[in-house]
Amino acid sequence: MKIGVSSYSFQQLISSCEETQISIIKKAKEMGFDGIEFIDLNTPEGVTEAEYAAMLKEESDNVGLPIIAYTISANLLSENGLDAEVERVCKKVDIAHILGASCLRHDAAWSMPENVKSHQGFEHILPTLVEGCRQISEYAAEKGIKTMIENHGFFCQDSERVEKIVTGVGSPNFGVLLDIGNFCCADEDSTKAAGRLAPYIKHVHAKDFHIRSGNGLNPGKGFFKSRGGNYLRGSIIGHGDIPVYQCLSVIKNSGYDGWVSVEFEGLENCIDGIEIGFDNLKKMIDIL
Repeated sequence: MKIGVSSYSFQQLISSCEETQISIIKKAKEMGFDGIEFIDLNTPEGVTEAEYAAMLKEESDNVGLPIIAYTISANLLSENGLDAEVERVCKKVDIAHILGASCLRHDAAWSMPENVKSHQGFEHILPTLVEGCRQISEYAAEKGIKTMIENHGFFCQDSERVEKIVTGVGSPNFGVLLDIGNFCCADEDSTKAAGRLAPYIKHVHAKDFHIRSGNGLNPGKGFFKSRGGNYLRGSIIGHGDIPVYQCLSVIKNSGYDGWVSVEFEGLENCIDGIEIGFDNLKKMIDIL
């Protein structure tokens, strides 16, 4: 498995304007990563998104660090309607194509729409999610780009829900960006969830969390609540409570041999968090 890094890991430096999405490409290369992926682009004023994507691709080529994925937010249950959201996401596919990324991750949905009755649950809106994902993936396939949803955003975070969407689409061009850490946001066992979704993996995020029981006071800064009320805080890979190594073993045993990207969102200095996490992740992968 090759190790990449998500641009989100550098968010501390990007938010403080110490770095830009362009400058972190060289920094990631110097840190030893094999590839980099980008979240929604921070397009400078006066520059179009397509122009900025081309600038990132040019820097990627100059540095010799491939852009391996593009991850964007989306909501197929948007009040604007399915057709409008599919059209918007397909335009992001065009951006992924300019970046040279081979895969695009988009969200499925963030919550039940307000007009859905309380007794009509996930199964009621599942066909809409499946249809939206199918249309986007069919468009992306024409450009040689695979599409994915992630166990992300609380509402579609459970492995069972993710699996239902993926098998509903039923396309080899559509699958899962499996985030090892994110299952705890839905209070799901990470190893069992990884085993369920392993057959559908197109890309992997390596992430870790500190987990504290919700049967007590909030531990403090940086912690947020899981869906079941436990307290979570992003950590350096290998420092938290997620069984990262066991999940990687499950993933490798499934036959996956693709990209694994470091995603750091802890309170520590992000360079320390990325470097230590990268070192720990590499050790884990080397002995699998």
